Amino acid sequence: MTTPVTTLAAGSQGVDGVALTVFVLFFLAVTVMGFLAARWRRAEQSANLDEWGLGGRSFGTWITWFLLGGDLYTAYTFVAVPAAVYAAGASGFFAVPYTILVYPLIFTFLPRLWSVSHRHGYVTTSDFVRGRFGSKGLSLAVALTGLLATMPYIALQLVGIQAVLDVMGLGGGEHANWFVKDLPLLIAFAVLAAYTYSSGLRAPALIAFVKDGLIYLVIAVAIIYIPIKLGGFGEIFHSAGTALAQHGPTGKPRGELASGPNAQWAYATLALGSALALFMYPHSITATLSSRSRNVIRRNTTILPLYSLMLGFLALLGFMAIKAGTDTHGNAQLAIPQLFEDMFPSWFAGVAFAAIGIGALVPAAIMSIAAANLFTRNVYKDFLKPGATPEQEHKVAKLVSLLVKVGALAFVLTMDKTVAINFQLLGGIWILQTMPALVGGLFTRWFHRWALLAGWAVGMVYGTLAAYGVASPTQKHFGGSSAEIPGLGQIGYIGLTAFVLNVLVTVVLTVVLKALKAPGGVDETSPGDYTADLGDEGVTADLPPATAGAPAGH
Repeated sequence: MTTPVTTLAAGSQGVDGVALTVFVLFFLAVTVMGFLAARWRRAEQSANLDEWGLGGRSFGTWITWFLLGGDLYTAYTFVAVPAAVYAAGASGFFAVPYTILVYPLIFTFLPRLWSVSHRHGYVTTSDFVRGRFGSKGLSLAVALTGLLATMPYIALQLVGIQAVLDVMGLGGGEHANWFVKDLPLLIAFAVLAAYTYSSGLRAPALIAFVKDGLIYLVIAVAIIYIPIKLGGFGEIFHSAGTALAQHGPTGKPRGELASGPNAQWAYATLALGSALALFMYPHSITATLSSRSRNVIRRNTTILPLYSLMLGFLALLGFMAIKAGTDTHGNAQLAIPQLFEDMFPSWFAGVAFAAIGIGALVPAAIMSIAAANLFTRNVYKDFLKPGATPEQEHKVAKLVSLLVKVGALAFVLTMDKTVAINFQLLGGIWILQTMPALVGGLFTRWFHRWALLAGWAVGMVYGTLAAYGVASPTQKHFGGSSAEIPGLGQIGYIGLTAFVLNVLVTVVLTVVLKALKAPGGVDETSPGDYTADLGDEGVTADLPPATAGAPAGH
C-alpha cells in the first residue's frame, strides 16, 4: 500500500497565485459572456418574461442540453456529493441512481408540460396549476413552495464557490472577521447578480457551454491522473474501506465502503425521493420551457444520462480524497477542491477551481430567474397587481432575482456549511409536496383542488417539523434530512414520507369532497393542449407576450 500523500490544511499554504490567476481569468471571461448574452438571440420586444425569464422559448437540442446540464449538475454535484462520499462512504452514492431514475420519469410528463405551457403562455408551474384546477390558492402554495425550496439550493451553490475560494487561500483565515472572510464570496455574488439582472436566462445558457466543457475536461483528467498518482483504484478502495471502518467520536464507524443492511432504507428513499423532486424545482422547469419544441425535451431525456456517468466519476473522488489523506480541517466540503490543490499542478488546479466556481454560478443564475418568474407571475400579478403589463412584469422579475440571492446568502451565513448536501435535501422535502398538483394535473383532473391544497399543507408541516427535529454534531435543528418512518421503524428520507402522507390525504379528501359535490374549479385546458407541438394551432416558434391563462398564438 502506498503512503498517503501529505497535505497541508486548507488555506494554510497561503494564496496559490498561479491557480488564483487562472481562476480569475476564467471568471472574468464568463462575466463578460454573461453581460454580452443580453444581445444573443435577442428579440425586438425583449421587455417581457418570455424573453428575460425563458430566453424567448427558442433553444434547440444542444443549447437545451447544455442549459439543463448546467442547471441540474450544480455545486451539489461537484462539491456536496463527493464530500458526502468522503465523509460517510457509500451513502453519498445515492445521487447516482437517482439521476438514472429521473430521466424515464421526466420523459413521461415534461413533453406534456411543455405543450400545455406553450399553448397557453404559461411561464411557471404555478401558472399551469392555476389554469388546470382554477385555484389561485393552490397556485400560490406551489409558488411559495418553489421560492422556499430554491433558497437553500442557491445557498449550496454559494457554498461551492466559497469552498474553492477557501482552498485558494482567500478565506481570510480562521480569525478574520466575517466581512473579510466572506468578501470574495460577496464579490462573486454581486457579479452573478449583475449579469443575471442584465441578461436573464440567456446568460447562464451561454456560460453553460464553458462550464460543461471545463467540467468534462477536469473529470476526464482527474479520473485517470489521480488514481495513477495514488497507486490505482485497488489501493484507493482499500484505504477508503479501512478509514471508513474506523470509529469516530460517537463510537460508531465513520461510514461504509458498501451500503450495509441498516442503511438501505435511507439509501433507497433518498434516491427515489430525490428523483421525484428534481424536476419539481422551478429552475428545472424554467430550463425545460425555454426549449423550442417538445421533441427537444424528448431528445434531451435520452442524452442527459451522459451527465450521470460524470456524476459517478465525481463521487469516486471522495474515496480518492480519503486515500490521499486530504486535510479538510473538519469541513468535508473542502475535500475535492483541496484534493485538486494537492494533486494537480497549480495551473490545472486553477482550471479545476474555475470549473467548480462556474459550475455553481450557472445554476445559481437559473434558480434566481426561476424564483423571480414565480413571484412575478403568481404573487405579484395574481394578487398584488392583476393588470400588470409585460414591461412591469419584466422589471419586477429582475428586481426579485436580486432579492432571492440575498435570501440564499442568508442561508449561507446562518446555517452549518460543513454538511452542505443538507441544503439541497431540505429543499427537496418541500418541493416534493408540489408533485401531486403538477404531475397529477398533467394526466388527470380527478384530484380536487381543495384536497390537493390540504395534502400539500400536511406534507409541508410534517416535513418541516421532522427536519427541524433532526440534530447533527454541529447543528441542533435541520441537521439532516432522514428520520424514522412512522409505522416501519426504519430510517428514511423525510421528503418521501411527507409525500406519501400528502398523497394519502389528497386521495381521501378528493373522494369526500366529490361526494359532497364541492365546486371543483374551472379547467381552462383541453386534452389536445397536452400533445400539441410546434406548428400546431396556437403553438408558434415565437410566442407573443401573453397573459397566462389565455391561449397564446390565437
